[in-house]
Amino acid sequence: MQLDQRVGARGTGAQFPGQGFGKGLGLGFAVPGHPFYNVSVIFNSHQFVSQIQTWARELGFSQIGIAGVDLSSAEPGLSAWLAAGFHGDMNYMAAHGLKRARPAELVPGTVSVITARMDYLPASTPAQPGQWQAAELARLQRPGEAIVSVYARGRDYHKIMRARLQKLSERIETEVHALGHRVFTDSAPVLEAELAARSGQGWRGKHTLLLNREAGSMFFLGEIYVDLALPPSEPVSDHCGSCSACITICPTQAIVAPLKLDARRCISYLTIEHAGSIPLELRPLIANRIYGCDDCQLVCPWNKFAQRSALPDFDERQGLTGQQLTTLFAWTEEEFLRYTEGSAIRRIGHERWLRNIAVALGNALRAGADDSLRSALLARREHGSEVVREHVAWALDQAPLLELSIK
Repeated sequence: MQLDQRVGARGTGAQFPGQGFGKGLGLGFAVPGHPFYNVSVIFNSHQFVSQIQTWARELGFSQIGIAGVDLSSAEPGLSAWLAAGFHGDMNYMAAHGLKRARPAELVPGTVSVITARMDYLPASTPAQPGQWQAAELARLQRPGEAIVSVYARGRDYHKIMRARLQKLSERIETEVHALGHRVFTDSAPVLEAELAARSGQGWRGKHTLLLNREAGSMFFLGEIYVDLALPPSEPVSDHCGSCSACITICPTQAIVAPLKLDARRCISYLTIEHAGSIPLELRPLIANRIYGCDDCQLVCPWNKFAQRSALPDFDERQGLTGQQLTTLFAWTEEEFLRYTEGSAIRRIGHERWLRNIAVALGNALRAGADDSLRSALLARREHGSEVVREHVAWALDQAPLLELSIK
């Protein structure tokens, strides 16, 4: 149903007994006893969206957009993706079913969705086009170095985005009294990229991520579900053309077709979302990536336009960039919790952290014998976790003759 067809939608001429409609900005209002009570309300929604954009920029957001709540055309694709099992063991994806594509069911009363994006490249990222991508890809040629996805090198984006989205919603509420709203940042059954695309933030790349002509894909997304009718932003056209660089480079071939990702093969899924044992056939392909994977973004031509963040929250933390695998593998659980405090990495826990690094150490061993790598693995061979022990044993087997010689 279109926004202008919704009965009781704010800003559409509906009547809201007893609710104020704001102050300033030319907003009308309707309250009992007022001369205009039960008369169509005047609401300059386009002007109000411009004001929201200004507030958003003041809070560090790069862009906002407005989407409607009718995502019915996305439901068949979501259903097929779930039916194919591409969500792996992310059971919460299936548990919520089509509610993900139905904002008004997730948050009753939702009429519009305010989408927001925030650039996250650290301020220190080289400005020369292509330089930072080349530097990141070069890490793969240093098998003893641990690779953490760029987005996770600073503070936990969930906290940064959520806090600022909440401030934005509160600012909106000062103009629109009794605003019904709820903020999201990768934290609930929300079709974030789909909503962002429909609200003019960009288009879906073949890797399924959102792409923006002025910012590439190196940004976070967040949403505010509101019970306020706002004019939807105009979607933008697809600009990927015949390029398939993201599909070609994927180490595990997780992008099984344009706009179709098998999460079960995705390194980000395997190192972050997946619990338990990593499939044997995929371990060698993970190389030295211990948390996430950026390859499909690093080769995307549009990321030459990726923007640096002005927020210090996304600056790289010491100890997470350019570190040796052996150094990180030696962290005790107490050290892991201390060094990852305030980071998105902490949520995978120490066990998965060790599991991931064990795989990377095994791959480094295969690339070239190093006594320090084997010694680090041997020190964890009797670890209390069966998962860790199993991956350590596999890693040692990547250089079996050399490993046996020092037993």
